[in-house]
Amino acid sequence: MVKPRLIVFYDGSCEGCVKDRARYEQWLGRQTARVHWFDITDQDAQLRARGIDPARALRELHVEDQHGTVRRELDAYILLFSLIWWLKPLAWLVSLPGIRSWVSRWYRQHVDARLRREGRG
Repeated sequence: MVKPRLIVFYDGSCEGCVKDRARYEQWLGRQTARVHWFDITDQDAQLRARGIDPARALRELHVEDQHGTVRRELDAYILLFSLIWWLKPLAWLVSLPGIRSWVSRWYRQHVDARLRREGRG
């Protein structure tokens, strides 16, 4: 059995997030066993035990690496992108300072709008 390299904390109550998970699993191909997907729905106690604020987990992707370090928002995406060879350049691109701040603002606005539409924000 392959030990997961990353644990991705995702919102299983979000239709788009579930679709994103399926897309990433497809892109991961044979590496799919290296990622464990953890649905954060109704898991506040488990999130807090890992040092993750449940309210933040709804608004920002969180990923735990193989060393137990939890990354969030763009740092989390960069870790996930790094497993998919053709997304590695995107990981590099979003890490650039000017682009990073712009993508971060866009991401937060997008997520906040989705949560408001769903009556959860």
